[in-house]
Amino acid sequence: MAFLWTAAALGAVLVGLIYRLLRIGRRDPRMPRGPPTLPIIGNVHQIPTSGLYKQFREWAREYGPIFSLKIGPANVVVLCDRKAIHKLLVEKGNIYSDRPPSYVGYLLTKGDHVALQQMDPAWREKRKVISHNFSPKQLDEKHFEVQEAEATVLMSNLLERPEDFFAEIRRYTASVATSITYGFRAPTFESFWGHGVYDVMEKWTAAMEPGANPPVDEFPMLKYIPASLAFWKRRALDAGVTMDGTWSKARRLVDERRAKGERRNCIIDSLLDEYEKKGWALSQHGFNNLMGELIEGGADTTAAQLLTLILAFALHPHVQERARAEIDKVCGTERSPLWSDFAQLPYINCIVKEGMRWRPVAVTALPHRVRQDDEYEGMLIPKDSTVFIPTWAIHHMDSIYEDPETFNPDRYAHHDKLANDYAGSPEWQNRDNKGAHHYNYGAGRRICPGIHLAERNMWRIAAKLLWAFEFAEPIDPKTSKVMHLDPNAYNPGILQAPLLFQVQVKTRSNAHIEQIKREHDLALQLLSLND
Repeated sequence: MAFLWTAAALGAVLVGLIYRLLRIGRRDPRMPRGPPTLPIIGNVHQIPTSGLYKQFREWAREYGPIFSLKIGPANVVVLCDRKAIHKLLVEKGNIYSDRPPSYVGYLLTKGDHVALQQMDPAWREKRKVISHNFSPKQLDEKHFEVQEAEATVLMSNLLERPEDFFAEIRRYTASVATSITYGFRAPTFESFWGHGVYDVMEKWTAAMEPGANPPVDEFPMLKYIPASLAFWKRRALDAGVTMDGTWSKARRLVDERRAKGERRNCIIDSLLDEYEKKGWALSQHGFNNLMGELIEGGADTTAAQLLTLILAFALHPHVQERARAEIDKVCGTERSPLWSDFAQLPYINCIVKEGMRWRPVAVTALPHRVRQDDEYEGMLIPKDSTVFIPTWAIHHMDSIYEDPETFNPDRYAHHDKLANDYAGSPEWQNRDNKGAHHYNYGAGRRICPGIHLAERNMWRIAAKLLWAFEFAEPIDPKTSKVMHLDPNAYNPGILQAPLLFQVQVKTRSNAHIEQIKREHDLALQLLSLND
């Protein structure tokens, strides 16, 4: 009899354990709808290894603009709804601004990266540094000279080597960022300051793409798989080696310069003077990464968006023609456009906004984490849920944007302010009425702190390129036929840029050439301080 009671008790325990195990992966019925789940794994089997950003749109169409996923025991909530983004991430930013844990991210950064860190003291120090140094005041009173001068060098280089536009765009954004941050410019793309950030970001974006790694944060036992048996782990570690090597070298070059008694008017010199006097607010590794993060945010993403604009120019000649008509009325051939012309050239702003909507760089954006249970319109959002703003999916929803696949700057004709002005609006309807804005910079307290630098860089280059050059699809030299460009040829990864492509780049007139040469001489005098 005792044996039977013991067996019955063990059986009951076993049934209870199996029952609880099978409930793992099940969606709480109070949560937003989503694709059907399987026991234990939830929706893991439905997560693509690449291209999750497009799958988000398909799920939004099927289950509604707010839907959920189960990754094992973890909850994911995806917001393809502009009102929900504002009500949750902006108005409740105090509980929606952390990041979910990322084991792969930790392997890559050792926990020292502003984009992945929680809202701890180190994160706040980094945000303070970035926000101060890239504020509109700093950019428009101090850093604008470097931006203008490097933009002139870009135009001059395109006169000599128009076929190298791809590398020259990347050199430009890197050189602006390294000049402002480190006091060193990139004279060529092949120089360390020209290509270093792209070496880092090529590996970073591949290692961090959602779906590219197993659900290690939801199933922690996966952490113990040896790197020799886990490509995803080796990839992250290799990306970390490249990141540490690049930003350590950058710091060493600065230290060597300072050891010779040479201080430059740049961010790192000001911070080193401050920290060496008042004490260090960050570890040395954290500090080196912060300086590198300024380059990552200021160079890679902006270059990707500028290359997208050149692709769009070549595909849409009528956009170029309309922009040039506007520019010529203001500048003629006597000078290239300046940032002070912003209000008089509203169509350029429309072009920049549409490029960021049409082909956003951060296609899924880095996810947020909610600190406590929350509710939105009767739907439960459990504590520690991962919350996505699926940028590409939002930008390509028929319910938000009319004909979303078409590049159409006119959709921003009545929104002549900068992105940061709309992002900070307390009225989400005014910011986003019928898709009048984009989410390339994120939302809430995690909005990109480099937004002001990016907006100015993109506007300047778009205006100057359209003032000086005409862009067209390439011609096959053998057949004399147009070689049509593929508007969907982008690299995979968490950050996406056009794959290498060719366009025809033609200078508009001899008068433009002569003016570029005159401006180039003045630009080199200024930039010689950072050689």
